[in-house]
Amino acid sequence: MAALMAYREFMGCEDRQQRWYNRHWVAVDAAIAVFFVLLDTVLTLSGASWWPAHPGSLAWTLLGVQAACCATLAVRRRAPITVMYILAAFTLAVTLLIDPAGALTPVSTGNVWAPVSTVVAAYGIFYARNRRAALIAVGILTVIVARPWQPSVEVITIGVLRTAVGPLLGLYFAARQRLVHALRERAERAEREQYLLAEQARAEERARLAGEMHDVVTHRVSLMVLQAGALRMTARDEATRQAAEELRAAGCQALDELRDLVGILRAAPDGDEAPSAADFAALVAESTAVGTPVQLIEDGDPALASPVVSRTAYRVVREALTNVRKHAPGAAVTVRVGYDPAQLRLSVRNGPAASRNGLTGPVLADPVLAGHGEAGPGVAGPVLADPVLAGTGSGLGLANLRQRIELVHGSLRAGPEPDGGFCVEVVLPAYVPTAESVGLTS
Repeated sequence: MAALMAYREFMGCEDRQQRWYNRHWVAVDAAIAVFFVLLDTVLTLSGASWWPAHPGSLAWTLLGVQAACCATLAVRRRAPITVMYILAAFTLAVTLLIDPAGALTPVSTGNVWAPVSTVVAAYGIFYARNRRAALIAVGILTVIVARPWQPSVEVITIGVLRTAVGPLLGLYFAARQRLVHALRERAERAEREQYLLAEQARAEERARLAGEMHDVVTHRVSLMVLQAGALRMTARDEATRQAAEELRAAGCQALDELRDLVGILRAAPDGDEAPSAADFAALVAESTAVGTPVQLIEDGDPALASPVVSRTAYRVVREALTNVRKHAPGAAVTVRVGYDPAQLRLSVRNGPAASRNGLTGPVLADPVLAGHGEAGPGVAGPVLADPVLAGTGSGLGLANLRQRIELVHGSLRAGPEPDGGFCVEVVLPAYVPTAESVGLTS
């Protein structure tokens, strides 16, 4: 991890330097040109090049021409081939003036007559658009600098090293860098493909297990529901029929929840559409019909929520209204559903219970909340429900909702209100991908 952070910091520094250079490349090239103008002038005047022992007007004129030729390095990025030809022409002119004309008599006849600026000019091959023309220009510059018509191992060696070896090595390393970059990209692409294949395999295995679980559990629970329905029809006493009906209803709800859970683990089955505003209205109408007035408030576009999120919200509303009917029938309920591009907000609030049929006593809370420390029996208010009905169920309604909501990376808050009512608030992400939505199903 430390090495990775150090590498990222190093790459960040390089990126900052590159960005700075890209913004100030004109000033940098101008500074390079000035430096080499001064360097070649000093070397020439010191006798390390073609400067004669007794300079005349021709020598001083050539010195000025040399400074002007070296100053062309300032435009070596825009006209690299032109810069190489200018320096080559100056070097050739100086060579011809010395030999055979003999117009100049240098201090040392063994010096290489090319300015040092030719070293930088030769690298213009990397900035030229026409690589073949740039190679020809480098070749001509190298021949002029090496002076093969005056055979000298020292002159030829230094000339080739000055103008040819550097650019050729640069071309080699640039090609090698491109090759390494291509191989790295190929390796990264193969790694990404392997990761996607592994994700696809996991999604397919998860879908297969979900299908098997659905088939096995649905078969058994369906038998239980059918047997409970038959018992309700054949039982003689009311208590048995009531228990059978509760068992049948619980089995149907278990099948619905199982289908919803399987829909999260794999693609939604054909024809299973997300609940719409009409479905929430149907839940509200059912509760109102049995004496629990419900007000539905929706804000936003329901299309912003993905099908899995809509189904989860539907289950939350259904479970919350069921708990209100069991523990506080007759209490006024407000259901608020807010849609936005990032998340879905849902709240179900019920007021204090209203007395019915002359029953009085404390309101009973959801047993699961009592087990989790979120609420407990003893919330003050008139009794609304038959204790037998309030005590039915597994006591895991909100716990199951919490698990369902966590599967889609949502959050649940449930607890009593100061006025004696109860509130369930849920926040869900607006979009939850499934195997079908990411194209991973077979």
